[in-house]
Amino acid sequence: MEGMLYKWTNYLSGWQPRWFILAGGILSYYDSQEDTWKGCKGSIKMAVCEIQVHNSDNTRMELIIPGEQHFYLKAANAAERQRWLVALGSSKACLTDSRTKKEKEISENTESLKKKVSELRLYCDLLLHQVNNLKESAQFNQSNPTDIEIDMATLLRSTCNTFMKTLDECMQIANATLRPELLQPTPPGSPHVTVIKSNRIKHHHQSSYSCTRSRNEPNNFQNGSTTEEANFKTLARPQSENDYQHLVNSRAESTENMEERMDNSELVAAASEKTDMNVELQPSEFTDEVPDSGEALGDTNATLETENREIQTFFSAMEQRFNDIEFEEENGIPTLPFLESCYAIVPVLDKLGPTVFAPVKLDFVGNIKKINQKYITDSIRFTTLQKIVLYELETDEATVRNSATEALLWLKRGLKFLKGFLEEVNNGEKDIQKALNTSYGRTLRQYHGWVVRGVFALALRAAPFYEGFMAALAVNEGDEQNEAFYEGMKRDLSQYLPAMGKQIEILDALYEEYNLESDEVV
Repeated sequence: MEGMLYKWTNYLSGWQPRWFILAGGILSYYDSQEDTWKGCKGSIKMAVCEIQVHNSDNTRMELIIPGEQHFYLKAANAAERQRWLVALGSSKACLTDSRTKKEKEISENTESLKKKVSELRLYCDLLLHQVNNLKESAQFNQSNPTDIEIDMATLLRSTCNTFMKTLDECMQIANATLRPELLQPTPPGSPHVTVIKSNRIKHHHQSSYSCTRSRNEPNNFQNGSTTEEANFKTLARPQSENDYQHLVNSRAESTENMEERMDNSELVAAASEKTDMNVELQPSEFTDEVPDSGEALGDTNATLETENREIQTFFSAMEQRFNDIEFEEENGIPTLPFLESCYAIVPVLDKLGPTVFAPVKLDFVGNIKKINQKYITDSIRFTTLQKIVLYELETDEATVRNSATEALLWLKRGLKFLKGFLEEVNNGEKDIQKALNTSYGRTLRQYHGWVVRGVFALALRAAPFYEGFMAALAVNEGDEQNEAFYEGMKRDLSQYLPAMGKQIEILDALYEEYNLESDEVV
């Protein structure tokens, strides 16, 4: 169909007559019938647009592609509009029915490709940010690498691997979208391109795997504590240069061994588990002795005793908890127990996703180490966090970059984020992504720029399902299938979160009293 319709142009020119032609499922318009040879001034695809009629004017109609195009059209009279509506509606219906499965797949793949390209842009910004941080840190520490630099290098490697994996996924989607005749074999002599195996592409429904991985893999426990915790306690005392270099070398060797055994995409997960503070429960810790599998199957009473025992969770199995901390005079928060309690909650980030939450974890652990480095300079003086802050106020160090006061500021913000998330879960929220987003919006979002917000948005997309996260918080495999486990989680969090909140409130009051809060955006 073709004919004249009025088209709204702008407030200056108003309604202007245009010549419209509907052909091949595309509505095109021209200045006039005589100017069709010059080419159309605009067009709209009927297959993807919405047709709306005006509520009061029986000569007007609108063609809309949400977020892209909006045509305001007006016919000479109601009958003319009706003829156009029939023609446009028929064209849209025929095109919709005739769309093949391949066209739908191409459309879906195009959307997926757009999302992947957006992810690549964010990863590129993140890479530049991490490289700059590493350069700055290297300039100040040219002799020996620090623990923070080692962690930053590990994170940079992980980001590079994720960037390359996302790029390969883009290529796979692009190959599936292109016409078959374009998919020719690679000419001889061309560089080899690594092809990702299908099981390495993580989809949303597989995200719970990352939650249960750290629980199923063997941990290096030494008398109930991890190797990283032992290193942390060693850092609490002054060390010689040789001891420090030995620690750096041993960590580097450990990382190299893990690289040989594991896939690159799991490197951060392995590095993250070095800081896992989970405690391996021994059978003697239970109230009732747990029989072996053969006796359990044959003895009904023993089985009932096992099922009725008080099931422990991640929060009750911690070696150091916030609710174990005893305040000193005037609500003084003891430094070392507080830092150990902060270390103990780090594995929660691993259980949410060791790779995608690696930037959050690196910042969290880095702030703990900065405070610990200040503490070991004078462990007798700095017995409480308040004493560290007041000392830096007296020496005008509180507002200096990378000071212990600044590190404590960001550490308490991170604790607020974790506390808010766990409170949402404890109050019955079973959508982990929603719980994380709610807590992030209330705590950290206002201090983050668009790059960090984008990284966090990507991390949210990989958040595990509720069942997977709960399974990761179980001390013994299969406990999450017992109703008593969820009762235990509620019991443990009801004790743990108020204690954490009390210490955050004390620190908030301290920072408000001395005007140490900052609105700086990173």
